[in-house]
Amino acid sequence: MSGRSAPSLLLSDEQEMLKRTAHELIRKRAPAARLRTLRDRKDAIGFSHELWKEMAGLGWLGLQIPHEYDGLGLGFFDLCIVLEESGRELMPEPFVSTLLLGTQALLLGGTETQKKALLSGVASGEKLVSVAYEERGSRDFRRVETVARASDDGFEITGEKVQVLDGHLADAIIVSAATGGGMPTLFLVDPKAKGVTTTQQFRIDGHSSAIVRFEGVAVALDSLVGELGKGAALLQSVFDRASVGLAAHMLGASEQAFADTLAYLKEREQFDVPIGSFQALQHRAVALYTEITLLRSVVLAAARVIDEQPEDVPRFASLAKALASETFLHVAKEAIQMHGGMGVTDEHDIGLYIKRAQATYMTFGEPSQHRRRWAELHGY
Repeated sequence: MSGRSAPSLLLSDEQEMLKRTAHELIRKRAPAARLRTLRDRKDAIGFSHELWKEMAGLGWLGLQIPHEYDGLGLGFFDLCIVLEESGRELMPEPFVSTLLLGTQALLLGGTETQKKALLSGVASGEKLVSVAYEERGSRDFRRVETVARASDDGFEITGEKVQVLDGHLADAIIVSAATGGGMPTLFLVDPKAKGVTTTQQFRIDGHSSAIVRFEGVAVALDSLVGELGKGAALLQSVFDRASVGLAAHMLGASEQAFADTLAYLKEREQFDVPIGSFQALQHRAVALYTEITLLRSVVLAAARVIDEQPEDVPRFASLAKALASETFLHVAKEAIQMHGGMGVTDEHDIGLYIKRAQATYMTFGEPSQHRRRWAELHGY
């Protein structure tokens, strides 16, 4: 950042309005408690298509998508405003799979034909695009067992991917597969193509994913997303942006878990006084407030950097994800403790937050990985 002005952390009047609108609609239409209903009935979709289309009608899904693909052409910062509010109620809608993975991969590496074919549908809520990169026994996206062997008119993909977010519903899946020399390449695959099978998974946090298997799936040369053999670098850029977006989601979840805990401290009484009057609990609450305030500054700065200073994205992305993972998990654990016995019951919403915190902690890298990367990027 040397020689540059610090990124602005202030919201414009329009962004403040977007934040209020998103907060009101999500609070009313998508309370966190609905995760229980989706979980208990093993919902085949895992979210509300109706609500997803409604958000598309408000322009939220196309906030970052350029005008030429029927989006609003705003910025990643604007998208993070909605992502923060989605985190407050732990929304299982496909923000991460489609807006933070699939859309970012297309914007960064997709061809004009691919963008025209898919991004308009993403903005309208009609298409879901996911990315399949994770494999059994490995958490390093650069080590790929799925292979793409050259054929007469393209490639044939064989392998298996796990934890493919919303993979059972995706209209297109961007798949990482090893090509010549074992280097990963990204391919755009139709989930309905011959040789593709998907099995829905039910995650601990209530969000849907799938195991996707590929058995000699034929793809044409124009299915490449990015350059041959350079999929790892493209995926890293996608993950940087996805990490910032997920950090915004985790910020919102941290804020809501904290707000719910404060409300409980004010209403729960012991010895004829609210437990929030106990100094020990006040100290713990102040510590959480301080951590969340720091996280807000980091997330807003990282989101702004994506729009204005792309060369600084790797550093800010790792800083935001490391801090968000640790803060959200700490807030969720403290919320459970301060709710006492009530907090560990399935009937209380606060338990849903710690499950989401545990899942997001691992997604796109643990804090230790991001801290190491941040240090390396700074020459330590």
